[in-house]
Amino acid sequence: MKVILIRHGATMGNQEKRYIGITDEALCDAGIEKLLKNVHKDIYPAADKIYVSPMKRCIQTAQIIYPGREAVVVDDLKECDFGRFEGKNYIELSGDAYYQRWIDSNATLPFPKGEDVKAFRKRCTEAFLRIVKHAKDNESVALVVHGGTIMSILSEFYGGSYYDYHCGNAEGYICEVTQDARIISAKKVNNS
Repeated sequence: MKVILIRHGATMGNQEKRYIGITDEALCDAGIEKLLKNVHKDIYPAADKIYVSPMKRCIQTAQIIYPGREAVVVDDLKECDFGRFEGKNYIELSGDAYYQRWIDSNATLPFPKGEDVKAFRKRCTEAFLRIVKHAKDNESVALVVHGGTIMSILSEFYGGSYYDYHCGNAEGYICEVTQDARIISAKKVNNS
């Protein structure tokens, strides 16, 4: 089965390089414009079934890429809860001693008053397993989600490091996936 993993378009928080996880931001004008250009360039493959995170930015992105299509909302595809870092950028956090420890740990420490990184990754990968099982009769499915969700899925089912799979807004990966959710190929989709 072909699985298209698409990161939502840009929000104002993304443009300001803020940690935006549980904040339910809508797409900004520049994010919408970039998605429309990508759709015009036909960079997103067709999908038999569409799954989305419940966040506005993902639902809006799916509506732009796959207009008029019904999408299945999957709560467990949400981005990580960044806790005390939520809504802030690295400049605002630069004097925070815990933030520096978190950076030094290669982002493996839990987010203060937020979600544990291991629990977040487990939540995302379990959702992916359920989707692959649910969509087994389809040739292709699209997941319109978050950067952290994509990195969790690919590092678990394709191998490599979590940070190997960073992708920009409105970008993603086209994957070939086996019935048991093993990813056997992953090709980057971008807007260049």
